[in-house]
Amino acid sequence: MNNESVSSELQRLRLQHQTRRHFLRSCPTGLGALWLAMQNSPGYAAPSQALPVHDANNPLSPIQPPLPAKAKRVIFLHMIGAPSQLELFDYKPDLKRLDGHDCPQSFLEGKRFAFIQGTPKMLGPQYPFEQHGESGAWVSDRMPHFAKHVDDVCFIKTMVTDQFNHGPAQLMVHTGQARMGSPSIGSWATWGLGSENEDLPGFMVLLSGGRQPRVGKALWSGGFLPSVYQGVQCRSQGDPVLDISNPAGVSRDQRRQVLDALSKLNQRTSIEFGDPETLTRIAQYEMAFRMQTAVPDAMRIDDEPAHVHAMYGTQPGKESFANNCLLARRLAERDVRFIQLFDWGWDSHGAGKDEALNEGFKSKCQQIDRPIAALLADLKQRDMLKDTLVVWSGEFGRTPMRENRGGTEMRFVGRDHNPGAFTLWMAGGGTKPGMTYGETDAVGYSAAINPVQLRDFHATMLHLLGFDHNRFSFPFQGLDQKLTGVKPATLIKDVLA
Repeated sequence: MNNESVSSELQRLRLQHQTRRHFLRSCPTGLGALWLAMQNSPGYAAPSQALPVHDANNPLSPIQPPLPAKAKRVIFLHMIGAPSQLELFDYKPDLKRLDGHDCPQSFLEGKRFAFIQGTPKMLGPQYPFEQHGESGAWVSDRMPHFAKHVDDVCFIKTMVTDQFNHGPAQLMVHTGQARMGSPSIGSWATWGLGSENEDLPGFMVLLSGGRQPRVGKALWSGGFLPSVYQGVQCRSQGDPVLDISNPAGVSRDQRRQVLDALSKLNQRTSIEFGDPETLTRIAQYEMAFRMQTAVPDAMRIDDEPAHVHAMYGTQPGKESFANNCLLARRLAERDVRFIQLFDWGWDSHGAGKDEALNEGFKSKCQQIDRPIAALLADLKQRDMLKDTLVVWSGEFGRTPMRENRGGTEMRFVGRDHNPGAFTLWMAGGGTKPGMTYGETDAVGYSAAINPVQLRDFHATMLHLLGFDHNRFSFPFQGLDQKLTGVKPATLIKDVLA
């Protein structure tokens, strides 16, 4: 290779190592450097609240929230597919009397439906309801074990959303946005608070029901937050976390040597380029090394005594919602900050018996009733419910009229999507027990008294964790991004203890 070729190759390599910072600093007018300086100046685009200060060597180190917090951790139970509130918690005697009558046209005009055409029939509650506890909360006979704990629960009957389809509606519940790319509430919480267990991720995800949510990992994504704060999915079979075991022939000591070498290289890269994701990468490698011991221990439900398995209805070694509820308690005991459970199979259409209200719905209720009751009782007897916020929700509600296609009733009983009203309940973590907030109309079709937007719910969750939703933000793309978005959010003060 001649001298001219060598010089050309060196120039090419030099250009490859240029970064955007180098370009902005060195551009002819110097405007790039000026812009960078302004970004770092106190008066320019300053975030509305001081950002959490993380240890560079441990981005998950615990941080004291700016406000007094009632909840130290969250267990969020999401029923993927949107269970019918009219068969569980929102009892409507008027709807029972209207069963089989033609649906009023006012219910149909200007609305979108998946499986309703022409004039459908009204559909009464498919299961009997009774009042329970001192609070007198209405619960259907599908949830007999849970019904014993209504005095520990705060029901919100008037949740509303502006999303009609499952994927965007699920994103709204967990990220506050209907499109992908925003952090989930678990990532926000972990970024803001860190974790009190340095050997486990701060945000862990457990799945049941045989399928992932439609939008998959976007529901536990870190979005524009550093990737260390995204949720870590755990499995019931094989390695609890993918690739947590060393490859065949690699010992733990050898793995340690490799990580030490990688850490030195990444430290050099961090000093040279200043990319915060480099420090995140180091922390994640170290976390993965510690997780090799801590995760299998946390996930080993075989260690639980027989009476606990009987209480939850667990079967070690299998994927089930019951197993995940017990795992949630074990992870909460180990100070995991945010524990997310997704249970697939609640899309209560009449397209087949597995989805119908009179077949599949019954089966799903049997799968969750005992474990949820056990989780609430277990947390309470361990004195953990007071600072553990438990949330149960779907992504929207169900219509008071029966589905049909082409004006013909479907073979199995089902209800269509209804963004206008659904039920969410919370327990512990500073919420007011034994109460019901909000009231839907006479047939449960829309929120009549005290409607609650999802951003109001998010604001209330953040308050319980010690944050002012108006000031809890992250600078991204020139804006102070918030979980509650740009529209005004209202704290639901009546549900706070």
